[in-house]
Amino acid sequence: MKDIVTADDVRGVPPGGEISASVGAVVTPWAAEVAESRGVRIVRGPGLRVALGADHGGYALKEELKAHLARLGVSFRDHGTFSTEPVDYPDIALSVARAVHEGGVEMGILVDGAGIGSAMAANKVPGVRAALCVNPAAARNAREHNDANVLTLGAGFVDAVRMQEIVAVFLETSCTEERHKKRVGKIMAIEGAYLKR
Repeated sequence: MKDIVTADDVRGVPPGGEISASVGAVVTPWAAEVAESRGVRIVRGPGLRVALGADHGGYALKEELKAHLARLGVSFRDHGTFSTEPVDYPDIALSVARAVHEGGVEMGILVDGAGIGSAMAANKVPGVRAALCVNPAAARNAREHNDANVLTLGAGFVDAVRMQEIVAVFLETSCTEERHKKRVGKIMAIEGAYLKR
């Protein structure tokens, strides 16, 4: 997956094909023009599908998040809320967490006032590892070390610019080291032990 897509990269793809780029990849203007003329699709992220949700306190930031994901070419499904009318964040968190649990999406992103309640609610769903992240370093750690599959954001703590940075890092980072995977396995074993009770 490329972090910078150049015209030469696009020329190396057969007409009508596609080239994979990271979520935050830079696509040079000439590359975009060559891609359009050759019918080459520049796909950001490996076909990543994301479930989004927010309560009334996170609604405005979620709307900015949707525009950001659209610019990045990331496919998403909005689970609500769709206005600033008060709703209960656990209901939205459950909807997004279920989508991740059932495999309809690879990841989820939740926004509420602080991001804490949504993380707590989402983490009750088997297979969900939700992490509240307030900066890109936390997002990288949540993905690399904990294989988090749901990101929660607090609209009261994160502005639109910081949200974009956090989301890009969260979507681009993977848990690849065996020592981290082993520890995530232990997290899942704890979950499994308590589900049997």
